[in-house]
Amino acid sequence: MSDSMLHRGPDDDGVWCEVSTGVALGFRRLAIQDISADGAQPMASPDGRFTIVFNGEIYNFLELRRELDNGRNWRGHSDTEVMLAAFDAWGIDGALARFDGMFAFALYDAKARTVTLARDRMGEKPLYCGWAGKSFVFASELKAIAAHPDFEPAIDRRAVAAL
Repeated sequence: MSDSMLHRGPDDDGVWCEVSTGVALGFRRLAIQDISADGAQPMASPDGRFTIVFNGEIYNFLELRRELDNGRNWRGHSDTEVMLAAFDAWGIDGALARFDGMFAFALYDAKARTVTLARDRMGEKPLYCGWAGKSFVFASELKAIAAHPDFEPAIDRRAVAAL
């Protein structure tokens, strides 16, 4: 799926898998903030609770970083790392309320064993999701979902009728 989006992020790519839950996150990187390896994704929080893939930019990440600092040992200078610290400090809803930016992300919480998908308030960054066979899949482009080996390009007439 990730390979179908090479044009979205030519700078790097990464994949993270949690074998026991079957969760996998893939990423194509277009380096904007912290172009070093310290900004690579998928990115995990220091304690391993959260793992994120993130598309976009958090405009106020420097302000949030200062607020979260408290002697924290930062790995790099990315807005992604600040997002992970914000989720840890304020929870998902609290962090989302503080983010100013354009973004879409998938966040795996190993403690809760959940995946959260979210976008900015205006929905500037795309985020698509659905089922491919028995797998729940998501991506920032539909063609990535179509690249999943279990994807079947069929119209769900019940879903259309519900509209």
